[in-house]
Amino acid sequence: MRFPGFESEWEAKKLGEIAKFSKGKGISKSDIEENGITECIRYGELYTHYSEVINKIKSKTNVNTSALVLSEKNDVIIPASGETTIDIATASCVLKSGIVLGGDLNIIKTKNNGIFLSYYLNSKKKKEIANLAQGISVVHLYSSQLASLSIGLPKINEQNKISSFLSLLDQRIQTQSKIIEQLKTLIREVRNNFFKQNLRFKEFTEKWEEKTLSDILIKFDETTTINNQYPILTSARTGIFFQKEYFDGNEVASKDNRGYNIVPRGYFTYRHMSDDTTFKFNINTICDNGIVSTLYPVFTTNGVNDYFLKSYLNDGQAFKNFALLQKQGGSRTYMYFNKLTKLKLSFPTIEEQNRIASFLSKIDQKIGTEKEILKQLEIQKKYLLQQMFV
Repeated sequence: MRFPGFESEWEAKKLGEIAKFSKGKGISKSDIEENGITECIRYGELYTHYSEVINKIKSKTNVNTSALVLSEKNDVIIPASGETTIDIATASCVLKSGIVLGGDLNIIKTKNNGIFLSYYLNSKKKKEIANLAQGISVVHLYSSQLASLSIGLPKINEQNKISSFLSLLDQRIQTQSKIIEQLKTLIREVRNNFFKQNLRFKEFTEKWEEKTLSDILIKFDETTTINNQYPILTSARTGIFFQKEYFDGNEVASKDNRGYNIVPRGYFTYRHMSDDTTFKFNINTICDNGIVSTLYPVFTTNGVNDYFLKSYLNDGQAFKNFALLQKQGGSRTYMYFNKLTKLKLSFPTIEEQNRIASFLSKIDQKIGTEKEILKQLEIQKKYLLQQMFV
């Protein structure tokens, strides 16, 4: 895939023929200051925060820059060490001069288009770079290895065209991500105000009634009697999924899943243990019957709006406080079903629950729509990266 007007062959080169290499200089986590003067980049941020183009810097420092390494516009940086080989094979182009470049960063200086080079290295060359890395618990990537990398380069005007186009697509992806974050912030604030009763629809004035969840929750104890009786589900913090889809075609459940808990459509499930006192309650909306391991209690409800309850449990402060009280030494918190049923919550009338649920679900649906747009943009970018580089 090429833009019209570009027909000449891409020139085969070694990266060392078109670039010079250097290293950043150490800057520790303790040197990072929220009100620092000088912007800086540390190696771990390349694979946790940044993409191919860096134009907005995450971290700042007050360390004297005279002894440190500063960026020049168009520098391409790649981690010199990391936890995994894929982490280490992450290239970014710095669009600003004067940025402090921390230790464990390979700095690539070239007269070619640095943005083009970072996209190129992150596409078809990423696995090749990963294979160059050496080490077990910590992997390392040396400039001598990068210098030996074979690449194909078009003329500079085609590099500029490709980099401009992909940068525009990335900007669209970033804008879409911001839209999703703004909607998430909106629904979080609205939910909290509903649950605190700071926000109410004007037609509802009745006082909320305190109820114990034992009067609302109905445990469902049906289990499988044959292997693979129903699809295996994963109840995660991001929702409920078919396990094969969640783990890219793999299933991590036991080979023999007889005795697993059955989750009918519309029923709740959640993992009864947590490493950080966060629990996620999900409703099966994806199949008539699914199965989860016995670590995941299953229940239905009586006399409440299920979406309202799900939001209340997942996002209300009352449940968070209750979960914190269950932590009794050790690293894990357990929320067995019988514990959950002892929680007391204040509920509005079912009519008000329905109204709140309807309002919140519309924002949720909007978030889902925007997430699907983001997913399609990311698929489009992946396709273009595969097709535009030789």
